[in-house]
Amino acid sequence: MKIGFIGLGKMGSNMVLRLLKDKHEIAVFDRSPEAVKHLEQQGAICTASLEDLLKKLTTPRIIWLMVPSGDPTIKTIMDLSSQLYKGDILIDGGNSFYKNSVLMAQELAKNEINFLDVGTSGGVWGLEKGYCLMVGGQKAIFDQCEPLFKTLAPQDGYLHVGPNGAGHYVKMIHNGIEYGMLQAYGEGFEIMNASDYRLDFEKISHLWNQGSVIRSWILELAEKAFQKDQELSGIAGYVEDSGEGRWVVAEAIERNVSAPIISLALFERLRSREKDCFSAKVIAALRHEFGGHALKAESNP
Repeated sequence: MKIGFIGLGKMGSNMVLRLLKDKHEIAVFDRSPEAVKHLEQQGAICTASLEDLLKKLTTPRIIWLMVPSGDPTIKTIMDLSSQLYKGDILIDGGNSFYKNSVLMAQELAKNEINFLDVGTSGGVWGLEKGYCLMVGGQKAIFDQCEPLFKTLAPQDGYLHVGPNGAGHYVKMIHNGIEYGMLQAYGEGFEIMNASDYRLDFEKISHLWNQGSVIRSWILELAEKAFQKDQELSGIAGYVEDSGEGRWVVAEAIERNVSAPIISLALFERLRSREKDCFSAKVIAALRHEFGGHALKAESNP
């Protein structure tokens, strides 16, 4: 398929590479000319602006966005909307708030422009392993774009989960669960770190992945992180939150659903900004391993 791809950050650039590898034709745009140039060298079609990108696509056009959620995504969609035609398809693969995605779909539908919200998980490992895709929107539009999802995802790694908003809703809950899982692992390693035993966290992480009930990809990444540095020295115990955890907690309150684990995990991230602790170091290291999220350097006393 031939599509336009906007946003060539850590995930976006790797998604383009995976699509190119499967012989899709991709026109790319990013505010960074260097990012565009790099992918041009890999076989992508270079464009200098949104207008230029749209000119290099044939109708009905498919445009995939991988830009930061919030204002950057909204502005990009607004800039594109006046230049799109009836039947064009706009895909938002970022971490947008699901209610915003519903509103975007409604606005675009007034001009018969189609919209899919695609929750995308896979981090910096997606190029090799594939991306888990949670797709919201009309089933017919999902079917039209399915060859892209087949390329990007591993086997059984994509699903049409419901109408517009459902894709980003499911991804929001996914990230809330991630908060709780990371917090549990972080606390477990902190307790062991405070014990009287001299424990090898790299070997314990590896051990727990051999048939234990808490085995997971996150533990595989923990093993990699501890292999680099058992003490996680140089990493500040500061854990960023990108918004989804707050949305999940607010959703739980709105729906009268008790979600104490996810809520406490969110508050622990806020606490990490006040006091350095080993569990926060573990979570920061794991977020860096799976998502390439920036680390803050530990300050010298």
